[in-house]
Amino acid sequence: MHVERQYRELEKIEEIKVYNVNTLDFYQEAPRVMKPDKVRFSNIMKHVPTDIDVFLPVNEGEDFIIERVGWNILQRANINLEDVEYRLLSQCSPFFYDILIDDLREVYKTGETKALRIFYYISDRVKTLANVHILRDGEEVYLISDFKETKLEPDISAEEQKKQDNENKASLIEYFSQTGSYYKSRDEYVWTPGIYNIINRSKEPRDSYYNIIFDLVIPEDKPLVEELLETMSPETDTYENIIRISTPGGHIKYLDTYLYSKFDENGEEISHYGLFKDVSVDSHKHMTRPVDFMLNGFNHNSKLSLLVEPLSKRYEFSEGFYKIIEIPKKDYIHSEKIIENIAEPEARDNIMKLINGELEEVNEIITYNINGNEENQKICELFIERFTYGNKTHSIGFLTDVTIARQKQKELVESNATKNILIKEVHHRVKNNLQVLNSFLNLERRAYGSNPNKILDNMQARLSSLALLHEKTYNTTDFININLKDYIIDQDTTLQNLFTTKDIHFESDINEEIHLSMEIITPLLLVIDELTMNAIKHAFPDENQEDKTIYKKIDYVDENICELILKDNGVGIENPEKLVNHNLGWEIIMSLTRQINGKIEILDLDVGTGFKLTFPKTFNYELNGDE
Repeated sequence: MHVERQYRELEKIEEIKVYNVNTLDFYQEAPRVMKPDKVRFSNIMKHVPTDIDVFLPVNEGEDFIIERVGWNILQRANINLEDVEYRLLSQCSPFFYDILIDDLREVYKTGETKALRIFYYISDRVKTLANVHILRDGEEVYLISDFKETKLEPDISAEEQKKQDNENKASLIEYFSQTGSYYKSRDEYVWTPGIYNIINRSKEPRDSYYNIIFDLVIPEDKPLVEELLETMSPETDTYENIIRISTPGGHIKYLDTYLYSKFDENGEEISHYGLFKDVSVDSHKHMTRPVDFMLNGFNHNSKLSLLVEPLSKRYEFSEGFYKIIEIPKKDYIHSEKIIENIAEPEARDNIMKLINGELEEVNEIITYNINGNEENQKICELFIERFTYGNKTHSIGFLTDVTIARQKQKELVESNATKNILIKEVHHRVKNNLQVLNSFLNLERRAYGSNPNKILDNMQARLSSLALLHEKTYNTTDFININLKDYIIDQDTTLQNLFTTKDIHFESDINEEIHLSMEIITPLLLVIDELTMNAIKHAFPDENQEDKTIYKKIDYVDENICELILKDNGVGIENPEKLVNHNLGWEIIMSLTRQINGKIEILDLDVGTGFKLTFPKTFNYELNGDE
């Protein structure tokens, strides 16, 4: 057993962490030191869900006689009340005596109530949390405990599922924009996932009970926090400032801080809300925030733009947006006036309804007049989704220039070359691929929540490949028979540019006759991304190795089966079984492989690591442009 203590000044509470205690150690046999006496309110205490323990001081608080122990702790220790009552605490429970004696003695002597928070850990996970108040009444000292257990999540309802979906979307937006917020009510905090991205650590059960941002404020900025605590009042219910924190990893971050409090008619604070935005600047990096990195994945595409919080003043748009509307980013002023450039009245009305909260989403094909000029128009698809998480409204979507695509669609329909391919199918894929990114991000946040840089590294190749797919999609007239070699060559170039410092050569041998549908090429390229990223990270630990090569070959096995061989000349895998059974990346690869009805296996090579993926050239999939 190991015990740690920490006093949290802001919350005026002492935290006690107890690691790996055995409940059999809670109590042991000891003789009674006095005859039983009736405890006040004993019958009432039996009907109170909170544990109430009663102690009588001995020798001015050097020890305490146990008069009563709550039902919860008795059940945990698997004992009866008569086994512990009227025994000395030091003899009957050395465990609780060591933990509580100083606090019991202090309350007995001063008469002032004291608050504790006790965490019981099994290994590194919190098993039980107890919120404790110690108070004196007459000659007796009372210990009131409220226990909370960690449990497996039960099956959830459709309403709860929707709530979780909105939470995931809000988390994605916060991740993009490097923001996070909290809501405090009744002395408990509710923190959004974006906060943990800012402070670079995962969530802990005790986070509900103290301000995890203020706890990290550097000493030089502590006066700002004290100023905040003294400033908030019914007359001054908002606060804005820049504070600096030191993350658990030792990184200094600058946070733009906005706080708002609510007070009752007596001037007592009811609740308050806090928003933090990481505005740290790193002059040694081109991209300092995840939003810059993620948006940059779309920036080389002038036809597709990602819209983060388009209904808010805190919007973040990719470069494609400014290229579509033909206004330089430095000159753009975000306001509702931009809606006036949309030609269709119904689309304008629906967007206003979205802004006013009357609609949850818009998905419109619009005619956009560049700078209001009806002689210079673009056909665009606009998708924006509005949702609520906590007490805040968020929005996310994308704007796509489909002018050329619509013209090609018209030509396709007129020539009857492929009457079932409609442009909405293209954008349906775009939306699905954004959902794929979201799923990958959620998976890796759960697996690597304490290492956000690893998540960013893994997402970079995926973003580049999907952006490449989208860009080439708008320049093709055939979405079923796509030349695979063209895509692989472009993918190699993209990966080579991303990892130029690694000095790795990409070599590909692709059969020029292989033509695949977009439904197969998309997961295939993502599989190649995952295998390539794995090789880049693990195959070449010796940076001085010469001729580092990642080689892939794709050819026909028969007229309907294709085969991908991907291998490197690195150090190889010592334990392939561990890779298959305990690796998130492998789970992602297997999921993508199943999407194309494929089969993947690890090759037995003398040098390096290799994989073989076989998959059908075609499988049953019916396009439906009316979805």
